[in-house]
This record gives sequence, structure tokens and C-alpha cells, in this order.
Amino acid sequence: MSDTEYVPPKVWKWETESGGQFANINRPTAGAQFEKALPVGKHPMQLYSLGTPNGVKVTIMLEELLALGHSGAEYDAWLIKIRDGEQFGSGFVGANPNSKIPALVDHSMPKPTRVFESGAILLYLAEKFGAFVPTEPMARAEAMSWLFWQMGSAPYLGGGFGHFYAYAPIKIQYAIDRFTMEVKRQLDVLDQRLAVNQFLGGGEYTIADMAVWPWYGNLVKGLNYGAGEFIEAHTYTNVIRWQEEIAERPAVQRGRMVNRMQGDPSEQLHERHDASDFDTKTQDKV
Repeated sequence: MSDTEYVPPKVWKWETESGGQFANINRPTAGAQFEKALPVGKHPMQLYSLGTPNGVKVTIMLEELLALGHSGAEYDAWLIKIRDGEQFGSGFVGANPNSKIPALVDHSMPKPTRVFESGAILLYLAEKFGAFVPTEPMARAEAMSWLFWQMGSAPYLGGGFGHFYAYAPIKIQYAIDRFTMEVKRQLDVLDQRLAVNQFLGGGEYTIADMAVWPWYGNLVKGLNYGAGEFIEAHTYTNVIRWQEEIAERPAVQRGRMVNRMQGDPSEQLHERHDASDFDTKTQDKV
């Protein structure tokens, strides 16, 4: 494999060794690869996820809803180990035909209702419980715009910059330069917005902040890809202010622990089936 003089063939062929760290799970086909039913717990909401930025969005939202007293948002969070290919089991594919975490199944409905794609889950929960999304048309439009900004922008950060900077089997300068430029442009977009607004939607904390924070908040703190110095994250002072303010929210602190498999073990709650599950982790920190 070389980053120079590559001439695309007339017909592309899949080479399993070309996927870098994720070669064992990446493939050009969809659908279930083996039979495995999903577990179902006792709560209305059943979440199948992993503590990546996309997974963290949803656990933050659920914890924020519970903090507001919405008991219908009680949930079981089941761990899906994507590096082991668990997202290709028949049960998970039934919940999300795209085989990506997170997937939510709402058992409070007359028939269990699946919701997939993290942004769709956030909006579904916000509308179901009437929280964290403005009702005034202009404010709602602003919050929705930033929510969908994240959905469109993050692939350049994760699959683009993150992959070529941290995970690709070889370092390709063109690819790293291209995606670094785009990620820094995105950070500048956020920084300018947050220079004149407390939150992305304006003065109100919404699902837009929950969607963007795990990706770009972690990035400016050097937690995503260890690239803080490389992208001069310290220069995005308004994003840092916003990141730190949201990080202080108790529901955010709980949400980022759920389905987490990296970092300090005391900050990892691999599965969450009751609010009391956090108690042991709190004791671990004392």
C-alpha cells in the first residue's frame, strides 16, 4: 500500500487487509452475519451502545431527562463491543439495519419502536418528553440547525481526521492535511458561535449541545485522538469555556460513564440497569 501513484482499477475489489485497525469489522456489505438476540431489561428504554461520542450523546440525554424527573426515560444500557463485531448480530441489525451504535428500542409504545442514528434518537426523546428542544419556532430552528450541523460535520472529524491521523495503517500527508484543515474550520465555526452565545442554540441548553459536546468538546480537551496540541486546541477558547461548563453537569458526568470501556476504570460503567449502578463507581473515586 502506498500513498503515491495509486491508479484506481476499473472495478474496485475489496481487500480485507486494507482497513487498518478496523479491518476485521469493515466490509462493503450490510446485514446480519450471525444469529444473536438482543437482551431486554426491565425499563421502558432499551439502549444498545458503546461509549463512543455517538453513544455518549444518548446516555447524556437519558440521564438529563431522568434528572428532570421523567421516569419514563428509565433505561437499560447494554454494551455492544463493536471491535468484536457484535453490531452484526441479527438482533442488533433488527434494531439498526445500518449496524452502527447506538440503537434504541422504546418498549413503552403499543409495539416496541426502534430508533437508530444518534441524532434521530435525541430528537425522538426530546419530542417524546417535551424537553431540551425549544418550542418557539426561531429557537427551535436554530437548535435543529446545530444538531444537523453535527451530524453532517462529525464524519469529517471521525472517519476523516481521526482515521487518517490516528488509525490508518500508513500516514498520508495529503489526507491528514485535508481533514485537519476541515476540522479546524469546524472548530472556528463553533468558536465564533460560542463567542456570542452561551450554548449552540442560544441561551438554552439543548440536544444540539448534547450532540456536539462528545465530539468537539472532547477534541479541544485532547481526549479525542490525542490531537490537542496538533490542532492547537487551546486557541479555541470559547469552545473550551462551553466544554467545561457542560462537563460540570451531573447528568453529563453520569452519561459519559455509561458503556464506557476506555480510561480510568472508576469512570467506566459498562452496563447501566439502575440509577444505583453509579453508586459503586462513586465509591471507587473516594
